[in-house]
Amino acid sequence: MEKKLPFSQVVAIGLMLFAMFLGAGNVIFAPMVGQQAGTNTWIAMGGFLITGVGLVLLAIIALTRGGGTVEKLAGRVNPLFATIFSILLFLTLGPIYVIPRTTSVVYEIAINPLVESGANQRLYLFVFSTIFIVLTVILSWNTSKFVDRLGKIITPVFAILLLALIIKSIATPMGSPKAPLETYTTGVFLKGFTQGYYTMDVLAAFVFGGIFIKSIGSLGIRSEKEVSKLFIKSGMITIIGLIALQVSMAWIGASSVDAIGYKENGGEVLAQSAKFLFGQVGIYIIGTVIFLTGITTNVACLAAVSEYFERIVPAVSYKMWLIVFALLSLVITNFGLNTILTMASPILLLLYPIAIALIALIFANNLFNGRKSVYVGTIVGVGFVAILDALKDAKVAPEAINNAFSFIPLFEFGAGWIITGLIGFAVGLIVAKVKNDPVTLINMAGQEVEKT
Repeated sequence: MEKKLPFSQVVAIGLMLFAMFLGAGNVIFAPMVGQQAGTNTWIAMGGFLITGVGLVLLAIIALTRGGGTVEKLAGRVNPLFATIFSILLFLTLGPIYVIPRTTSVVYEIAINPLVESGANQRLYLFVFSTIFIVLTVILSWNTSKFVDRLGKIITPVFAILLLALIIKSIATPMGSPKAPLETYTTGVFLKGFTQGYYTMDVLAAFVFGGIFIKSIGSLGIRSEKEVSKLFIKSGMITIIGLIALQVSMAWIGASSVDAIGYKENGGEVLAQSAKFLFGQVGIYIIGTVIFLTGITTNVACLAAVSEYFERIVPAVSYKMWLIVFALLSLVITNFGLNTILTMASPILLLLYPIAIALIALIFANNLFNGRKSVYVGTIVGVGFVAILDALKDAKVAPEAINNAFSFIPLFEFGAGWIITGLIGFAVGLIVAKVKNDPVTLINMAGQEVEKT
């Protein structure tokens, strides 16, 4: 008989997921949207919440329906594509970008303000990052403890501290939203839509899937149907929490200009807002919040990427991968935050549209009978423009690219891949009919039920 979890355990799992997603990106990017969009904040946040929050639950469900792992989901396109996409995804969400970025952000916000001016910043960063990443390894050592460690202990602590900051900002507003800056005067919704990429939560949903399934497996949940149900129930708790968080962070940013002026990044916005609202104590509050969100993100990402590489290279154990990726993360962290952030945007502009397309395809699978040519056509259409957007953002012939492809609708707003993806979908349908591709249907439990 299938084991049924009590509601309290479902809530704990939902809080675990919330803790895993609640990283530096979640508390840094929305405040910047608020500051820059001003009176257009809520329009921009409409787009931001779609890519930064709404697609997270869909990604989780798509993962279960697509086979339970990102490589099986991407494998519907092509095995080689699945391998390349999965490796790039896991490395980006792990040692190449997210772990170094998170560690650096925690240092910049929680530690750097407490360091004496003129001190050896590189030495302090090295010492802090070593301690922080070692702690990450310790907490990642046994993934079956994730629910207890993240959902029941760490999450409530930082939630209370963050809630105090949010309530104070509402009860005693720092000011009122200003006129939007130039970047948020046109294409506001789509601007917010692309800014939601930077939370990385949709990509994280693919990465966290394996570690989540492993964690709930330790609770006695085995069947795909029950795993899918639990994903949805706990995922709703996660989504509600993320929406409340992002809207609150945007409000803090939008209302902060009178008090602290415009800042260069969301970390500064939060740190200065906390200091304005609570005085010097505010620095300790936001520092603690960032520290806790950072450690939960690092633990989730390091565990997930190690679990993935153990799966594809079983000769190397999970714990050995933990050590390897921790050391790589430590090296990259010490290049500094600016260098790390420079890498981020092009990678996200490449991976995010492809991830969204995969989610849409898995939900629409039975409408086109799961024919492979449709998967291939759509991903080729999306990937073509995603590569162009990534090249532009990396400053590789941006003017030439804009001049050559400006005829594509929404291209200037970074959303041209939607149009080319739809074209690829249509072409794929035609090719599938001509080739008479085999049918691959999926039932509600994520199982293939018919193949002819």
